[in-house]
Formats: sequence, C-alpha cells, structure tokens
Amino acid sequence: MTTLAPAIAARLKRNDAGLIAAVAQEKSTGDVLMVAWMDDEALARTLATRKATYYSRSRRAYWVKGETSGHTQHVHEVRLDCDGDTVLLVVDQEGAACHTGTHTCFDTDILLASD
Repeated sequence: MTTLAPAIAARLKRNDAGLIAAVAQEKSTGDVLMVAWMDDEALARTLATRKATYYSRSRRAYWVKGETSGHTQHVHEVRLDCDGDTVLLVVDQEGAACHTGTHTCFDTDILLASD
C-alpha cells in the first residue's frame, strides 16, 4: 500500500465513496482524454510511479491505464483544483485513451460546437 502525503490528503474533498474526479489531458495537444476516479491510494500510486492509476467503481479495484491494453498514460504533472475535489493529470498518451478505442472519450458526441 502506498500512502498519500498527509499535506495532500488534508486538501482533498472526497465524495461519499471517498473518491475524487481525475481528468486526463494530453500534454502535446491539450486534448481532454478521459475522466476517471481516484481515491487516496490511486493518487499516491500515480504520484509515486508516474503511471496513471485509477479506481474502478464497478470492479472495486485499482487499474493502471494501459496495463492490459498497452494504451498507457505517462504522467508529467498532477494538479489539484481550487476546491480540492478534482485532479488534472497532464499525460503522454500511448494509443487510445477511451475504452471504445478512440483517442479521447470526448470526440464522439458533440452537443454544441463553436460558430
């Protein structure tokens, strides 16, 4: 078990399940790739290894992005938002970020586009 630094843990505002949102953004393009969930352990693992590690609510287990698919995320930066309830991971994405096989989870359904 990896322990999150107490100073960081104290700043987090977790939901009722003990989780915070994690947004992955591609460093080279600025594309928002995906949104997942982290708890203290997932965040601590990510900070320690620079491998994006998330918590799966459905499987109730940790998963390292790309561990089985090869579509890895190397983490360059982790930023905590002003409210302490979301982290931004700035990553190098190898392969598809979305489980559907697309580059980003946000490239399929555009609800409103710029003029």
